[in-house]
Amino acid sequence: MSRPELWIGTSFKMTKTRVQAVAYARRLLAEVGAGVPGVTAFVIPPATALAEVSAVLGAGPVLTGVQNAHWEDEGAWTGELSVPQAADAGARIVEIGHSERRAHFGETDATVRRKVRAALRHGLTPLVCCGESAEVLARGGSVDHVLGQVESALGGLPSGPGGLEEVLVAYEPIWAIGEHGREPRPEEVAAVHGALAAEWGDRVRAVLYGGSVTTGNAADLLRVPGVGGLFVGRSAWEIEGYLDLLATGRRHADATG
Repeated sequence: MSRPELWIGTSFKMTKTRVQAVAYARRLLAEVGAGVPGVTAFVIPPATALAEVSAVLGAGPVLTGVQNAHWEDEGAWTGELSVPQAADAGARIVEIGHSERRAHFGETDATVRRKVRAALRHGLTPLVCCGESAEVLARGGSVDHVLGQVESALGGLPSGPGGLEEVLVAYEPIWAIGEHGREPRPEEVAAVHGALAAEWGDRVRAVLYGGSVTTGNAADLLRVPGVGGLFVGRSAWEIEGYLDLLATGRRHADATG
């Protein structure tokens, strides 16, 4: 399979009204509407703004996604959003298994696995999140923990189109994400990404890093072996920050291409 471009994207989490999300999308379209050479850009707005953000960005090179979706196509699942509904609103990526979903909403390895297959069944790209706690890191179990999560999510999927080739993996150590996350040292990222690249790098679309990514450390993180892109939170919530990160990605792609 051909090697993917660098991926750089952001999830807005539970921020931004429809007006704010659309304003962000319009600015992004104006700045990089033709795409960023060497980089695949994506934004994942709140579900309330998904259709409008998708309409602004259209079918162009900047992809939109949804932050969660159910594994069933329809039914009596009050408050849930199905993959077909997300696709109907313009999503091309489904974020699955974020640690906040696991910690606060009962997401498990089993439900992650089912959601991955639902996304693939409808032709969307699963973005599978994985990551370990500070306690797991302290006892030296990061690699085994993360590889176990990914194996549970992806094990048994066929290679090639419609299977693993469509999947994105995002390593987001729990100790590094969020407002109080600790900025990782490159060697901490390298240990897990090296293992992910060895096990999955030639089979999935890309393996991204997320967790305390800033405009100041993005270039260093992209140089870590096995990192195929960045999945960014609050540093990209203002459009200037995201544009800066895309520019960093382009420079990296130019230097390594």
